[in-house]
Amino acid sequence: METIQKAIVFVDGNNLYHNLIKTIRNSIHPAIKIIKPKDFDLLKLSELVCQKFNCSRVKTIYYNSIPDIRDSKEVYYAHQKYLSLVASLTKFEVKVRKLQKKSNEEILADRLKLVEKSNFCQNCRPEAVKLLTQSIKYFEPKEKGIDVMIAVDMLNNILKGNCECCILISGDADFIPIFDLIKENGKKAFSAAFREGYSFEMRARHKPYLIIDETIIEKCLKDKN
Repeated sequence: METIQKAIVFVDGNNLYHNLIKTIRNSIHPAIKIIKPKDFDLLKLSELVCQKFNCSRVKTIYYNSIPDIRDSKEVYYAHQKYLSLVASLTKFEVKVRKLQKKSNEEILADRLKLVEKSNFCQNCRPEAVKLLTQSIKYFEPKEKGIDVMIAVDMLNNILKGNCECCILISGDADFIPIFDLIKENGKKAFSAAFREGYSFEMRARHKPYLIIDETIIEKCLKDKN
């Protein structure tokens, strides 16, 4: 039997939240239909994922971005309350970054790319550009730095010997390079994610992996524990 290895679980909170919402929305399971993300037990999920990969959990690091209080005090304080709850879980650590803003130049560049990809005729194209340019009156929030923070922490912990393998709860293809690097150094890295948003390339290149399906979700409902 394979030796149980020490693992640190790295949770991309934004990725987890958005794909859990999609999974709930598309699920036909009666229990899954009525839950909310706050009812999802991250401690239970961490333990189940470690069991699946025959690992012993050292700790879980949960990463998330913080919304701007100026946008909504209600959202800001609700988010802080949730992060405090996560931080209170057994062997959990929370790391955050402020939600950054896109500059007007970035917004304009994104919209011009959209126009280029669209099938506007030569007469309509200038009008489309004009309308999109005139409508830029605000800054759009965007996550910045979370992926880099997770990647650095994964490599740092594995190279320092704080764990023998990394378990990432995210299916984002952006993490493929750090998985490559960890394995090139003779260490282990696994990923677990909802089917929604789980990169095919990540699953193809780095096996084994775990799909967080409805059975696992049901086990992680707080009223089931």
